[in-house]
Amino acid sequence: MDHKFAFTILALLLSLSKAYPVTVSPQSINRVQFHEAFSLSFYPVLKGSSQMLVEGDLLITNTKNAMICYMNICLWPKSANGLVEVPYVISSATSDIQVIQSAINAFSSKTCIRFTPWTSQSDYLSIENLYGCYSSIGKIGGKQVVSLMESTCLIGGIVQHELNHALGFYHEHVRSDRDRYVRINWKYPLNNINSTNTASNCFTDETFNFDKQNTTNEITAYDYGSVMHYGRTAFTIKPGMDTITPIPDETAQIGQRNGLSQSDILRINKLYGCCE
Repeated sequence: MDHKFAFTILALLLSLSKAYPVTVSPQSINRVQFHEAFSLSFYPVLKGSSQMLVEGDLLITNTKNAMICYMNICLWPKSANGLVEVPYVISSATSDIQVIQSAINAFSSKTCIRFTPWTSQSDYLSIENLYGCYSSIGKIGGKQVVSLMESTCLIGGIVQHELNHALGFYHEHVRSDRDRYVRINWKYPLNNINSTNTASNCFTDETFNFDKQNTTNEITAYDYGSVMHYGRTAFTIKPGMDTITPIPDETAQIGQRNGLSQSDILRINKLYGCCE
């Protein structure tokens, strides 16, 4: 990655920090997009990979629909001691382990989730320095890749964002009740980019990244400050124009990557029965 592009990415990510606070082998993946492409500056990264994502960083496999989770089968199991242990291993290709470890510690201090070093468990997270930032939704079984591209994704809130996906959480802006809190400006999401190039057609329409999901919401209020919320200009085709506008207060800040919000913590504890 050239220095100018890397600087652009860093600047965009830092600008987001001003707000509040699934087994997968290469053969089973179809396409990837970069972690929440906040503007056209990220688009070259999207085109550089071959895996498949929806909503920017949710990994979809050929054999399982990672967007559906019935009867809690995609949740990590709770141990007899009341803790939810999620085995993980960090690739040796990742040099800055401290950022990841710090982000992991936040889960341990505020929830019953314990990311524990992998030994020989069959289901575990493999945190790897691949192309982009992405994860599957919930536990899908076996070796489960969480990609944290070292040059771009190693920011505490982004690490927690991807790990939260692995725990079973969607993006905030696709909640079933989102239309009461945000307006999706459908004319601005990336659409028909390079439409004359058949090799790029699978990257031409990003409007599906804003489709609502049938979520339970864990009896919590919509949270503009969630670490799972998109930024205003996510996937915008026109720099400076919002794809997501908060309502009724259009000045509300969204898209922070400082870390887990209080609502994020509450939802984890509710979903996994941490207080039971």
